[in-house]
Order: sequence, then structure tokens, then C-alpha cells
Amino acid sequence: MGAPPRRETDAMILTRRRAGLLAAASTLALPRPGLAQARPISLVVPYAPGGGTDITGRAFAQLFEPEIGQTVVVENRAGAAGHVGSVSVARARPDGQTLLFAVSTNVVVNPHLQKGDRIDLATALAPVAQVSSYQYVLVVHPDVPAKTLGELLAYIRSRPKGDLTYSSGGVGNANHLAGVLFSEAAKVEMEHVPYRGTAPALLDVVAGRVTMNFSSPPPAIPLVREGKLRAIAVTGDHRIAALPDVPTLEQAGLPGAVITGWHGVFAPAGVPAPVMERLEQAARRAADTAKFKDRLEHDGLEPAPAGVTRTAFAEAVKRESAFWAATIAALDIKLE
Repeated sequence: MGAPPRRETDAMILTRRRAGLLAAASTLALPRPGLAQARPISLVVPYAPGGGTDITGRAFAQLFEPEIGQTVVVENRAGAAGHVGSVSVARARPDGQTLLFAVSTNVVVNPHLQKGDRIDLATALAPVAQVSSYQYVLVVHPDVPAKTLGELLAYIRSRPKGDLTYSSGGVGNANHLAGVLFSEAAKVEMEHVPYRGTAPALLDVVAGRVTMNFSSPPPAIPLVREGKLRAIAVTGDHRIAALPDVPTLEQAGLPGAVITGWHGVFAPAGVPAPVMERLEQAARRAADTAKFKDRLEHDGLEPAPAGVTRTAFAEAVKRESAFWAATIAALDIKLE
């Protein structure tokens, strides 16, 4: 007959529990792959929450995080039509841990409007990757007696100068400049009403306090679908899938008026080349995912052109910056 089963004493049980705790502690202490290997990356959105750039930036950050293998934290730093947040990134340590999720005007327009600015964003920021392309949506309050562009232009011309208004997220903001170029092409005059962000600028159109807005698609399209805004036209050279019944400005009778923009990731100048390469590849992979493309389409945006490298993006930024330097001077656009 075998020996009776051995009974564990309290001391033996305590020893076994201690061993288990030590094993768990040692497992936690081991380096974890991916997100635990480095401190979080700060992705600065230079606008208040709720605007088009914020919506797209947060969608991008969720997909960029697994590609870069680090936690990505979105930070909203609004002010001066995106200039405050852009400058904060330009002045950050060039180690690749602080990035800017910019709309085109932050980099190619605002620097030409800031008088006495001690920092040149054209050289203080380095392009990482373009992640979207987009056009604007001309929206009006539903009470505006116009359903087509022709009717809207006739209505504007029938009213006293300054009676009709358009809002924007601030002087130099993308929707401000879209309004300026539209007014120039259509030969009409409207009063510009700047706000601190696209979301409040759009909501005052919904409230009826402002006549119209040239909005980036993400915040405007849900309001159009809900009947709180009426879409008159889009500003690119083709219709967008999210609003297939809305014509382009040219299709609606305003030839030569094409106004587009993009979103891109930027780093402080001076980030080492190997780090920039790693950031670029991760950003492009994230932007190329089906999930991000689906989100862009849902929000009325489009993917960046295929195969655009960091170098090609940088060259495009230089060309756009030169165009806007001349345009701002010709149209005498100034900070109000």
C-alpha cells in the first residue's frame, strides 16, 4: 500500500503563492513588444476638437499607433488658425516624438500671414507623409432661398454689400481662403466672420447666425445628411462619393474654380534620417489601410495620391507655399 497523500502545510502554501507572485512580477518586468518599448508619440492637431482636421487626425492616430509600435496621443493645441500648434511642434525636440497632423494651410499659407514671426515653418518643419486629399463643401443654412449655385449667386448680388456672411475657423484658415478664392472667382462680396475653429464656425451657420461656410467635408456631411445644412457645391474637379448629387463649382456654372487641400504629418526639422524614414513608412502604411480609406470616403475625403514619397511631398509643399505667397500679396489678405 502506497504512502498517504502529502498534505500541504500553511508554510508550503505561502511559499507556492510567493513563487507565483515572483514569476508574475518577472514577466511584467520583461520588455514588451510594440507599444511598451518607447514613450508615447504626441500627435498635435492645431485646432479645437470636433473640426475636420481633428476628426481625420484621430482616425489616423488609431491606425498609426500599431504601425509605429508606440502609443500615439492626440493633443489639440488651437489658436491663430492652427499657427499656435504648428509652431509648438516646430520648436519641439527633433527626436520624432512630437509630430504635427496638419492641414495644408497650416504650412503653406499661415507663415505668409504672420508678421514679425520669429520662426519660418517652411524650414522649421519637415514633411513626413501626405495622408489625404480633399475639397471643400459650400454649405448654407436651409432658410437661404437658394438650392443651386446660380440661385445663390443671384441672391448674394441682390443683397447690400456685407449683408451676407461666411464663417471660417480663423484668418488664414482653409475655409477662409476657400471663401476668398470663391468670392474672387464669382465676383461677389461677402463679409468674413472668423471663429476659433471650424466646428463653432459651422455651428453658427446651423444656428442661422451666418449665411454660409466652405467647410472641410467631415464636420459638414453629417449636418447635410440631417437636413441642418444644405450643400450647394463641392470645390474640387470631381464630385465626392459621400455627396454624389452635389455638383462641383465648375459643373454648377463657375469655370476654373478648383480649391483643394490635404492632410499631412510633419516633424520638427533636424529629426535624424533613419527616424524620419521609420515615421514615413509607418504613416504611409497607416494611410494605406482599408480602414483609413473607408473612413476617408465616409467623411468625404480621399486618399493621398499613390506613391507620393517624403521627398515628393516636400517639393509639393514648396510649390504650394510659393503660390500662396503670391496669392496673399495679390489679394491683400491680412490678419484681422
